[in-house]
Amino acid sequence: MPKTDNAALERLVTDVFTSNKYKDIHPELIRTVGAQELQKRRNFKDALKATKNKLHQIGGAYFSGHAELESAANFSTWLAELRQARQQGDQAELRRVSAQIMTNHASTKERLPILEQFYSTLFADLAPIHSILDLACGLNPLALPWMNAADDVEYYACDIYQHMMNFLNEYMQLMGIQGHAQPCDVIHECPTNVVDVALLLKALPCLEQIDKQATHTILNSLNARYIIVSYPIYSLGGKNKGMAAHYETQFREFVDGQINQASQKWEIKKYSFETELAFVLKK
Repeated sequence: MPKTDNAALERLVTDVFTSNKYKDIHPELIRTVGAQELQKRRNFKDALKATKNKLHQIGGAYFSGHAELESAANFSTWLAELRQARQQGDQAELRRVSAQIMTNHASTKERLPILEQFYSTLFADLAPIHSILDLACGLNPLALPWMNAADDVEYYACDIYQHMMNFLNEYMQLMGIQGHAQPCDVIHECPTNVVDVALLLKALPCLEQIDKQATHTILNSLNARYIIVSYPIYSLGGKNKGMAAHYETQFREFVDGQINQASQKWEIKKYSFETELAFVLKK
């Protein structure tokens, strides 16, 4: 593999940051993707374009049509609405506001019709849950009211967007939730918090666009009693392309490989929902 031109890479990272669309993405992820594209493309212009396209595919596509995510004023509006519901002590209103906010991210929006069933089913045999790590979280931490976790739950979240992590930290503080949200590149700096449950929801297909070994790297890095991995059944365009069968085969091949390599038993339970395929994994 040819050596990356460091000067070209730093120039590419700087150029990506000049766009409002990419300015909040974790710089190490931009650097990783940029280095890959510089090695594959004929010239700097092509590498820059390809880097932006890849960043859109793994992150930006989930926010398409939601320009309000670019505005700090809208985050403030969301916090004000959450604060009002919290002060009123109205749990139904708090859920309504949380669900409305979650419509601004394609992944959490898609899960809303099954949200109650999703967490009541997956968490049924895992209680008590005192700590959760949510990787590539999007706006999923706002689903905490549906999770039936312990009152003293500690919630740790990470994603590639700094502005979204700032919002989630303010949300946690407002709601009195212990924990924090932080930007990170989960492939190269996967959090290693010791937790009861780690969530990796519909993220692995995106992460494997960056690194084919992402599933292996991340799942072997986690320090969780249980890991919940899920996959989308439909594309972002709403098409069913046999994705459930494909991802189940892919995931089970990975687990079988782990058993053969490490001589360890990975207990797996499969759950099929209308829009999502999930596995509860216990090492």
